[in-house]
Amino acid sequence: MTGTVAAPVLDVARARKDFPILSREVNGHPLVYLDSGNTSQKPRAVIEAMRQHYERHNANVARSVHQLGTEATEAYEGARAKVAAFIGATSPDEVVFTKNSTEAINLVAYSYGARLRLGDEVVISEMEHHSNIVPWQLLCDRIGATLRWFRVSDEGRLDLSTLDRLVNERTRIVSIAHMSNVLGTINPTEAIVKRAHEVGAVVLLDGSQSVPHLGVDVTALDADFLAFTSHKMLGPTGIGVLWGRSEVLESMPPFLGGGSMIETVSLEKTTFAKPPTRFEAGTPPIAQAVGLGAAVDYLSALGMAKLARHEAQLTGYALEALATVPGLRLFGPATTRDRGGILSFDLPGIHPHDVGQVLDSLGVQVRVGHHCARPICVRYGVAAMTRASLYLYNTTDEVDALVAGLAQVRKVFG
Repeated sequence: MTGTVAAPVLDVARARKDFPILSREVNGHPLVYLDSGNTSQKPRAVIEAMRQHYERHNANVARSVHQLGTEATEAYEGARAKVAAFIGATSPDEVVFTKNSTEAINLVAYSYGARLRLGDEVVISEMEHHSNIVPWQLLCDRIGATLRWFRVSDEGRLDLSTLDRLVNERTRIVSIAHMSNVLGTINPTEAIVKRAHEVGAVVLLDGSQSVPHLGVDVTALDADFLAFTSHKMLGPTGIGVLWGRSEVLESMPPFLGGGSMIETVSLEKTTFAKPPTRFEAGTPPIAQAVGLGAAVDYLSALGMAKLARHEAQLTGYALEALATVPGLRLFGPATTRDRGGILSFDLPGIHPHDVGQVLDSLGVQVRVGHHCARPICVRYGVAAMTRASLYLYNTTDEVDALVAGLAQVRKVFG
């Protein structure tokens, strides 16, 4: 045992039984899955919901009056309502289904971004995922706008000392991670949102890491957009979410053109449906929405507050445990204050790919590389990092397995 064990707030042993994959072995060792920041595992309820949809209710949505079409449409729109309630949206019509967080952010960049002009500014941060950097670079290149960014402190927190200068009368969009996928930092959005709205800018929060873990309420956040993805919150791949304020979505042109997103079409002119339909051209990810709805049901029944407390305790344990590894350099906050269960680190002189391969040989699954966030690696002077990311089904024993695996890494590579 390497860290301090707190009284449990979640029956993890019981929850783990809901995830079939956690019973398997890898390389002759029990699976220790510490890569949920990349993609989470799926409970049986999600797998079963999608199976039942394909076996009993499979049809296209919003196109048919027959029984199967009606059932599929009800399931699809029911999932939208579940997501809206889960994040505290005022209406399901504020929830746009996309392919993933990346597409959600691109939707805003192309659609809302169409109103930007030469000399306007977009503000991001140094800790962003590439999906919250590249769309804004493309937008700025197209129209001659300027991209600016918050710096990150040595501790892994946003430097807000420049907030009033960085977010100014030329700023039109501020887009930042709610929680960093590399540092685990939970960013102080209140001051940023307040300042952005003072100068007439809109705020997009990348909730890819926060929505699955924190219990997010869009009303309390007061941002204008929130992007997140199903596959990091127990749901299937292939579906994500853009939440937007109704009045902002109403003001935006379509991102893609095609079937279902129209009001009327003639050869001369097309008028468009109201949001969210306006932004969902073509056949949508129906079964994936059903799976996402089931994931929301699972998380809601579990209790997001309870889940967050479990992860905070486990993160604290992991921080103490990793501190015992000789030479290990941890990136991000050293305490659980405003910090999630993302633990990125470096063992000087040992390449993260070598770390990952040794850990995998012991059944411990982590991610290595720049985590689609190369600028933050450059900020800390490393080419890559090793990342362990925690979720509801992880245990202190698995953290201990990680630390024991790192001891083996050091033994192999000196």
